[in-house]
Amino acid sequence: MTEVTPLLVRGVSVGYGGAPVVLDAHLQLEEGGIGCLLGPSGCGKTTLLRAIAGFEPVMAGEILLGGMLVSGPGFSVPAEQRRIGMVFQDFALFPHLTVANNIGFGLRRLERRARARRVVELLELVGLGKAAGLHPHELSGGMQQRVALARALAPRPRMLLLDEPFSSMDVELREALAREIRALLRHEGVTAILVTHDQLEAFAMADRISVMCAGRIHQTGTGFALYHQPVDRFVADFIGQGEFLPGQVIDGKSVSTELGVLRGQNAIALPQGTQVEVLVRPDDLICAQCEQKTALVVERAFRGAEYLYTLELDSGRRLLSLAPSHDDFPPGTRVGIRAELDHLVMFERAPGV
Repeated sequence: MTEVTPLLVRGVSVGYGGAPVVLDAHLQLEEGGIGCLLGPSGCGKTTLLRAIAGFEPVMAGEILLGGMLVSGPGFSVPAEQRRIGMVFQDFALFPHLTVANNIGFGLRRLERRARARRVVELLELVGLGKAAGLHPHELSGGMQQRVALARALAPRPRMLLLDEPFSSMDVELREALAREIRALLRHEGVTAILVTHDQLEAFAMADRISVMCAGRIHQTGTGFALYHQPVDRFVADFIGQGEFLPGQVIDGKSVSTELGVLRGQNAIALPQGTQVEVLVRPDDLICAQCEQKTALVVERAFRGAEYLYTLELDSGRRLLSLAPSHDDFPPGTRVGIRAELDHLVMFERAPGV
């Protein structure tokens, strides 16, 4: 028996007034999987999410939910018939209703006892068992987000869509809540898509991440693959931190740079002598006073267990390095450096660069 894919987006374009905002998008989610549309503001990720929800028509391509066509050019199954739950960045809770009544709002067709059981079940699931009688204004932002999640999960949707759900929270709470919600979705076995511009949220919550820019999905993969194996300059720049260093391909495993000859585990699919730019991440550059090659510490940022150093090479080029904070190199210090790149990420250098 063939397993039905919960979500399949094939060649979808979406636009307003005939002008495309999303172009030829392809996306697939497995049962219980958590996907993410990640990209800068205005890249089209929320527009694609709204098309999946049924709020926007598609100009081209098709969207299938559970193997059933729900969107195509000139055709759209109404949003209320798609059995999709939505969680928004502003929570959209009813201020005059209690927490319990907010969660039970979409369960009015259930018999009273069944509705009450489901509400109690969800209150316990999101850790708000003692807050049933409170109103939204009496809750913290994180608690309100849990209520919004519980309300969306209450009718047992076949898919949950989360549109920038943590954007109003501070950085530490966003990442912690993303991990918590991931665990809740796993518990419920719900297939979900998160939209965010924050890569730490995406890494904390999603199984597979689709990086978008200017209406197109550039790459889909795990956080590890996006970080270590970006397919183009945009993904390499957008995911993580890093700087590009000029180099020249020596052979299928190594490249010559100002840092010396760099060798990685992956094969280099460029001819010998090709001029390239090599991506150097902060964790690729080791500070150690015993090294012969040195760089000047220009800036440093304390991060608790680590310092993030900005280092200037003899050429004037600057790179970043993460080093344990028990080593303290003030600006103006010359430090020994060593490059250790397990994954060589490089792109052919344009003439004159």
